[in-house]
Amino acid sequence: MAGERMTPERPADRSESFGEALLGAILDRAHELPPHLIAPLVADVLERLGGRRPQVLLQDYGQLLLVPLPGDGLTDGEPQMIDGSEAGRCFLEAVPTELSENDGIRIHLPLLDGGDQVGVMAVTLDGIDDDDRRLLLRISGLVADLLVTKHGYSDLFFGVRRRQPMSVAAEIQWSLLPPLAMIMPRVAVAGILEPAYDVAGDSFDYALNDDVLHVVMIDAMGHGLDAATMATVAIGAYRHARRLGIGLSAIYDFMDCAVAKQFGPEHFVTAQMMQLDTTTGRVQWVNAGHPPPILVRDHRVAQRLVAPTTLPVGLGGQKPPVSELRLERGDRVLCFTDGLIEEHERGGKEFGEDQLIDCVNQLEKSGHGIRAVTRSLSHTLKRRRGGRTTDDATLLMMEWRG
Repeated sequence: MAGERMTPERPADRSESFGEALLGAILDRAHELPPHLIAPLVADVLERLGGRRPQVLLQDYGQLLLVPLPGDGLTDGEPQMIDGSEAGRCFLEAVPTELSENDGIRIHLPLLDGGDQVGVMAVTLDGIDDDDRRLLLRISGLVADLLVTKHGYSDLFFGVRRRQPMSVAAEIQWSLLPPLAMIMPRVAVAGILEPAYDVAGDSFDYALNDDVLHVVMIDAMGHGLDAATMATVAIGAYRHARRLGIGLSAIYDFMDCAVAKQFGPEHFVTAQMMQLDTTTGRVQWVNAGHPPPILVRDHRVAQRLVAPTTLPVGLGGQKPPVSELRLERGDRVLCFTDGLIEEHERGGKEFGEDQLIDCVNQLEKSGHGIRAVTRSLSHTLKRRRGGRTTDDATLLMMEWRG
């Protein structure tokens, strides 16, 4: 009986239940499962639950499509648009969705890892009850963990997610990135790179260490491999300095020396480093020649966080001043690179910050989560620019959830 106390005379029931057997089928094989056998394993487990037409859908690099993972037992099909599809709604809102169809109920479940949305798992059942929902959520959690773990030593998932040729510079940049989103009880982060298949000098990084969220956004000068190489050095230096536990000004000095030593005085990287105390909402930042971030409060842009700056990384600037702000619960801080606002619209007019702010205000009215807003903002801005991105245009948003 649930809740019954264990005694020496009455040991706990250790027999395997149906649900444990399903989850165990994944756990027992996870550590030595080759990546290409994830598909038949997922199909087998869902079939034992009475499921049909199982699919695992992965997000493409451009964050436009959900692409079916191929493999024995999984259902093929055309990629689905994220916007306007049931699978896309599950993906954007990170909640299960159910849809009645002629042959049963189609359920979509988010594949979440630390708040990052890996993709969607879908299956059709004759009917569904709370036991099914509970088991499917747990299965989807294990599948997400499997995909993330196996991703590190296989090109299978890269191939599925890639919908057009990718430059070498973009390969380097994507390999540098942390997960595009992290959703935790006190704090959330979400970012997006454009152009996804040809990005070169833009990058970002973050880490949640105890109660402090560390964030950096950079924009290396130039294009192509030179910019990607400079960005690699800058991010590597930032991570090394951050892990030493030094302050923001010292992190700037460390990055500045690394870039100057490697590339000489004619090269530089604009950068913005931040630290957010997730218990108090106090955010501190250093700006090294980067566009000032934007504060979003109550679903509207409250202010541009204009503060003293220093020279870009690599140019030997003075010790940078550390700026500080106390966030309120629900506040969002948006960082972006200059390619986002210096691009020209149809007709030749520069896009500019005013239109960026207008787009933020419009999208914030939706009340969507930070991951959906960041993605929609990037795509909206690209449409406003006529679909053109002649320079890297990167967004990173963080939210203090209190």
